[in-house]
Amino acid sequence: MQDSQEYKDKKAYFEKIITLYGRNVIIEVLLDNTIEIHKLHLSNSNKSDGAIETILSLAKKRDIQVTYHDKNALSRISKNSKQDQGVAIDIIANSYKNANEIKNLKKFKLLALDGIQNPQNLGMIIRSCAAGYIDGVILPKKNSAKISPLVIKASAGTLFKLPIYYCNTLDEVLKELKDTKIYLLSSHAKKSIYDLRQEDKSIFVLGNESDGVSREIEALCNDSINIPMNRDVESLNVAVTASLIAFMR
Repeated sequence: MQDSQEYKDKKAYFEKIITLYGRNVIIEVLLDNTIEIHKLHLSNSNKSDGAIETILSLAKKRDIQVTYHDKNALSRISKNSKQDQGVAIDIIANSYKNANEIKNLKKFKLLALDGIQNPQNLGMIIRSCAAGYIDGVILPKKNSAKISPLVIKASAGTLFKLPIYYCNTLDEVLKELKDTKIYLLSSHAKKSIYDLRQEDKSIFVLGNESDGVSREIEALCNDSINIPMNRDVESLNVAVTASLIAFMR
């Protein structure tokens, strides 16, 4: 039983690891003492320059483990060989939580993202939710933008201020939340966002930038709402939509 608990603890720890890359990003991360760091990765082909020296100096100051790799191995870690600049870092995102934890919450207002692909949109959505009245964002690992330097930049440093509930697919989470009001944003809905009454448990589903919410996820929603539009405007950018929902009370 003890071994089983130890395994669960280790698994939970490693599931919170997010890998970032790029020299400027890593310097910013190392300068922020509030961010917990697991490990720093460097390519052994890096030439010593100002940025690398700064990275190594900051890592030494914070007593962070540095591991060297050949260029191909580093690329497998960063998953972005074109932009990693020979450096990557594993951070522990304590705001990164398993979506199974949602079932234990007694009250929440969440945003669920179905197929959001644009990192800038994801970052802006997280920023609005952190600033507004949203308790967390559900972000599937499949068919979604990943947490990356672009997302962090677009979130303007708010990424670690809001719970991000990860899951493999969104449907596996929504199917479990039987007592939750799950809203589909639809231009055909009869109710608007201004007609809503407060629910103890609510989730607002936002869909892909081009195709909207998938049919599979739409079938799991139990209510729908629209954003009233003027002057024949058809729709809003998904990040703008998220902002409107985030500030509803």
